[in-house]
Amino acid sequence: MIEIPLDIISRLGLALLAGIIIGLNRWMHHKSAGIRTHSMVALGASVAMLLISQHSYTDAQAQSRVLQGIVTGIGFLGAGVIIRENSSKRVHGLTTAASIWTCALLGAAFGAGAFSLAITALAMMMLTLLIGGPLETILSRFVKNRPTNGEHDTENSAHSKYEG
Repeated sequence: MIEIPLDIISRLGLALLAGIIIGLNRWMHHKSAGIRTHSMVALGASVAMLLISQHSYTDAQAQSRVLQGIVTGIGFLGAGVIIRENSSKRVHGLTTAASIWTCALLGAAFGAGAFSLAITALAMMMLTLLIGGPLETILSRFVKNRPTNGEHDTENSAHSKYEG
């Protein structure tokens, strides 16, 4: 039987858990990318970073190239959840696309063993996802000249022309 070191299990497990937490939020908001997508993104990024970091012959430049590939590749996946409705000029999915991209980086951080960084970023991301929409709704009542050219994503705001 193959023995898997606890370090690898913890890195992969924490990346998977981060993906589940973020995906659960997106799923609860009925977004196109949910638990499975975010979990696989975080897990895959973690595997990539673990793969390159587990070999003693790799250096920081090799890890940097892997991270660059993750960031670029996940951008294409995130672009797949962004939808622009021609009839209403609304844009949907920007927050979900950003969450997919950030989820990949969280997975990479867990895979690299940067636990403090990844846990702190996960907490901040969840805080943003949980209070961002309601905060935008409250602020939209007080701010009359909000940007209308897509400078921001108000995924959870009912008052916005741009919805995620």
